[in-house]
Amino acid sequence: MANTFITKLNVVVWAGLLNYLFLIGYFMKELYVVTHAESRHHVDNLVGGWYNSELTEQGLKDAEALGHRLQQWGAQKADIYSSDLKRAAQTAERIAAAINSTVVLSPQLREMSYGVAEGRPQQWLDERIVPVAENNRLDHAVIEGGETKRAFVSRIFNFLDNLTLADKTIISTHAYAATFVIAWWIKMPLESVGYVNFNIKSAKVSKLIEDDLFKNRTVAFLNG
Repeated sequence: MANTFITKLNVVVWAGLLNYLFLIGYFMKELYVVTHAESRHHVDNLVGGWYNSELTEQGLKDAEALGHRLQQWGAQKADIYSSDLKRAAQTAERIAAAINSTVVLSPQLREMSYGVAEGRPQQWLDERIVPVAENNRLDHAVIEGGETKRAFVSRIFNFLDNLTLADKTIISTHAYAATFVIAWWIKMPLESVGYVNFNIKSAKVSKLIEDDLFKNRTVAFLNG
């Protein structure tokens, strides 16, 4: 309850500050990182990754709510880029309808691949996970056929490096992938991402900003 109150308070404070800066002519770029809403693999307790599950009925409702929230935060007509997996794309489409925008899909924004485990019961993977070697976290794959963290993060970084950010941009992706969108935003080098993990929830928005004066990059809030 306390964490929820603090998150809501942070959102209100940042919204007020941004409105003030806009009024005095101070501009910035805004990147909204959205995590897809509840999907079938969540409720069926299956491994996600590249397994192409769709949103549940509740997930569709939550995705629409995300769109209305972003509209209220001033993200009208923001550029939207999304993972091409159904659950992220469906989330992005609901947001686009709310803010009068369109969606560009990319496989580079997908979740980490879990190879032979995808679509199987989560317990099946839990019983077969390959422990990570502390001296080589980037080149470790948790299961046969799965992506290494290096390959996973490299494709996300590559997509973002080649993206021309608008004043307002929305990325619709997955909970683990969102960590590395944020890592890219704060200029964390690939070789330093071995341990980083932000606790990002489903059907949430995290806001990142860059000021036009000093080009400082800020994580305004997570899980809004």
